[in-house]
Amino acid sequence: MANDKPRLNASDFAPEVLSLFDKYVHGGIDRRCFLDGAAKFAVGGVTAAGLLEALSPKFAQAQQVPPSDARIRTEPVEFASPKGYGKVRALVARPARVSGTLPVVLVVHENRGLNPHIEDIARRLALDDFIAVAPDALFPLGGYPGDEDKARELFGKLDQARTQEDFVSAAAFAKGIAGGNGKLGAVGFCYGGGVVNMLATRVPDLGVGVPFYGVAPPADKVAGIKAVMLLVYADNDERVNATWPGYEAALKAGNVRFEAVKYPGTQHGFNNDTTPRYDEVAAKQAWGRALALFNRTLRS
Repeated sequence: MANDKPRLNASDFAPEVLSLFDKYVHGGIDRRCFLDGAAKFAVGGVTAAGLLEALSPKFAQAQQVPPSDARIRTEPVEFASPKGYGKVRALVARPARVSGTLPVVLVVHENRGLNPHIEDIARRLALDDFIAVAPDALFPLGGYPGDEDKARELFGKLDQARTQEDFVSAAAFAKGIAGGNGKLGAVGFCYGGGVVNMLATRVPDLGVGVPFYGVAPPADKVAGIKAVMLLVYADNDERVNATWPGYEAALKAGNVRFEAVKYPGTQHGFNNDTTPRYDEVAAKQAWGRALALFNRTLRS
């Protein structure tokens, strides 16, 4: 189409702008601080607000599996979380045609709740013959609000101790879901990667954990991990990578089965194909590794 614009990638932005954006989306600075810091990089008719807009997610353009895809079946579910917020809502996605039982993968979102990108990840897993369960941590506050800035603001109001219990309850629900084969994996991104690391220390029935650029759990809990772990890291991710050396030492000391992969030249969030930080080559390799591990470990 004549009005199509070329897709932007991380190399189109100054490293300082990417660093500011990372701080902004993780609550380290507010919108005004981002705009003030990015202003000196706004040249050639591009404004600081334009840089922020360019870096923000474009859900519709990146969607791979529409909700109406006849090959899958999706439904919202609610289940109890007595030690958390009382009740959790999740999206469940599964193949429309199934022969026998299927492995289940818990999908944990970033710090914005269950947004359209993570819903799409769940549907992608359904096309690969998994049952995907994607909880929304923001359900107690009304659910994902449809706006990323509002979602981040709401996320800061959560009691994380209760939210962690909600995810523990979600893992129990997912493992026992109708049509599942009783084997459970988990994948999460950014905040969700940290949740997967946490779940690995608390859910003995977790068979596989795949945290994408997630912060490490407490070192004294790591020896209790029974799952096989695939730890995915970005190259340019100072905040998360600072937690890796201690995590690696604890994994080795606890004889945990793990593989850690850092993808050269990538930014935090490189698997998210709705933003310019997406790295197609690294994302396909990392996602392929995750699927291979899920298939190898959860289908027997």
